[in-house]
Amino acid sequence: MSENQVDVVVIGGGGAGLAAAVSAAEQGASVLLFEAERELGGSTQLSAGMLTAAGTSVQAGLGVEDSAEKFFQHYQDLNQWLLKPGLVRAFCEHAGPSVEWLLGLGVEIPAKVSHDAHTPGLTRAGVEDVWRGHVPKDQGYGLVQVLDRARRRLGAEAVLNTRVERLLVDGGRVAGVVADGIDVRAGAVVVTTGGFARDPALRARYYPDAEAAGEDLFVVAAPGSRGDHFGFGEQVGASIAGEGWGLLLPTAYFQRLHHWQSGFPPPSRVLVNAHGRRFMDEDASYAVSSGIISAQDGPVWTVFDERARAGLPPGYAHWDAAHVLAEAEAGRTLRADTVEELAGKMGVPAAALRATVDRWNTQLPAGGEDPEFLRHRTLAAKGVTGPPEPIGQPPFHAARTLPAELVCTHAGLEINAGAAVLDERGNPVPGLFAAGEAGAGVLGPRYVGGGNAVANAITMGRIAGRAAAENASGT
Repeated sequence: MSENQVDVVVIGGGGAGLAAAVSAAEQGASVLLFEAERELGGSTQLSAGMLTAAGTSVQAGLGVEDSAEKFFQHYQDLNQWLLKPGLVRAFCEHAGPSVEWLLGLGVEIPAKVSHDAHTPGLTRAGVEDVWRGHVPKDQGYGLVQVLDRARRRLGAEAVLNTRVERLLVDGGRVAGVVADGIDVRAGAVVVTTGGFARDPALRARYYPDAEAAGEDLFVVAAPGSRGDHFGFGEQVGASIAGEGWGLLLPTAYFQRLHHWQSGFPPPSRVLVNAHGRRFMDEDASYAVSSGIISAQDGPVWTVFDERARAGLPPGYAHWDAAHVLAEAEAGRTLRADTVEELAGKMGVPAAALRATVDRWNTQLPAGGEDPEFLRHRTLAAKGVTGPPEPIGQPPFHAARTLPAELVCTHAGLEINAGAAVLDERGNPVPGLFAAGEAGAGVLGPRYVGGGNAVANAITMGRIAGRAAAENASGT
């Protein structure tokens, strides 16, 4: 068994790992990055690449006044102050500079208004008071490519298709890793292995809400999201934070792919609960929508008519006119000639569902405003100029809807504001750092909106890499 020596080892080559490798190399550290899969990028590469951040040049270019302090207040309020203020404050303060760092490396985020997560520019990420979603050109793939070019330029080596087996620990200090049976000594180690969305046993243990979706659950996280960080944490008695937290997006039962492949439900629709009542803005951000749906008694249904079904744009896998028709023919999507008949199949009060549909038709489609749930404001933020159609053309449809698209998990190794992993007493584990989904404490019970996870990965990855380099050099 041979031994090698580097300043910093990074375990995992997604957004957090690449940010850590680049920032460590910028400090002059020698860096070796291990990636278990055959290519770099992880879940970041599969994402829209959006970053939630405050006080950036992109915002300033659009005249948006924002600050890390405002971001921090919103972040903590949305998460009911269940997260450690010191860590969240550090994240909010460094997220903006991390966006500027990416811009300096070559990421393109124009100072333009964007109405969705796929058009480069500044968009509404969640339920924030000012827009904070920074959408890069070429999405998550482009983000990864820019970081990887910086990694290669700075001489940080990457070893692909190699899964780290365990940490090397000497006298309570992390001193490297074992990979392919080879000891690789290091001054510091950064764990950026992603989440655990792909491991059913870990989901049942640390995020049972995902398992509650049953057969409707589908995972869009990267294949390498296997929870390796828990094994490393066990070696050093690391504290685990974020149990029970993660991101499940609301979907129709028949969806099995990310929304940009599955497609989108028709604009003319209402979400109703077991009482036959509409209960939310159907276009509310997933920062809050899954929580609202989960709070309802009994099943939730997306109700729409034949005109909405027939008008679905072609080319999508699931929210496609032919696919929804096939689901209705099979009896899985409910279908009826009248609203009252549909209510019977749904098991909801017919009078309540009729009142819900009538109220919808006389408000947003007819008058352009939604006085109860203010959906007209959400649609305007998405760039929609005209009101949706009324729900009136039979047959009427109802598709069971629930949080079932698992995007990311939030339980991992507890870290402090410097991205150091903490032990069960709350003390830093010497020589060990973590970031992204593997480093827990920033992602909370409420996802603040699109770009929360990517911003966490890049921001805390950058902090972790810099801290690891300083730790390795003894400064």
